[in-house]
Amino acid sequence: MSRQTTALILGDLQNDFLHPNGAYGRAGQRADDIAALPARLAPLVRAARENGILTVATLFTLVPGRGGEPIVSAHLRSLRPFLRTGDFAPGGWGQQLVDELAPADIHVEKIAYSAFHASRLEWVLRKCGIEHLYFTGIVTNGGVASTVRDAHVREFHCTLIADGCAAFSRAVHDTAIEGLRPVAKVIGIADAIAAFAAL
Repeated sequence: MSRQTTALILGDLQNDFLHPNGAYGRAGQRADDIAALPARLAPLVRAARENGILTVATLFTLVPGRGGEPIVSAHLRSLRPFLRTGDFAPGGWGQQLVDELAPADIHVEKIAYSAFHASRLEWVLRKCGIEHLYFTGIVTNGGVASTVRDAHVREFHCTLIADGCAAFSRAVHDTAIEGLRPVAKVIGIADAIAAFAAL
């Protein structure tokens, strides 16, 4: 493993998920563990930049369809009926990485739980010579878990930063972390910062 072959994934850490004025904030959909992530992750992102580790922000996106109305899957519509036109729009404020962690080296739009599904993520990582992925983001049992598993089957070396992820429930988060141990090494933010410095 080297700095040139390592990337830090910032999964779905976007304004529409995290900012009080974002789509989820307006709807009262929040959790303390999720809200705390930007401040907790800022030192890790700083360490990645200082050590030449590629930072990749995966950005959940609602693609505009007919008349500009967002294309929302029936599954997501039933879970999040509050989503409206303009939320998670490509290039919009809500879709963007939160200020505390910006800028990332690379931004990849995603349309499903897994950031690999129908996206350019794998192409970007391969072109950049990346073999080792460190994962952070939200939610642990959704986008994070799906992306980690997809990375594993694509034969990337996966490290999951447990306290760099969060879910709407601590119990759900903990269960998801345990479920990912067969496919990813699990460490903490402090361990990751030390690992970046040692590369």
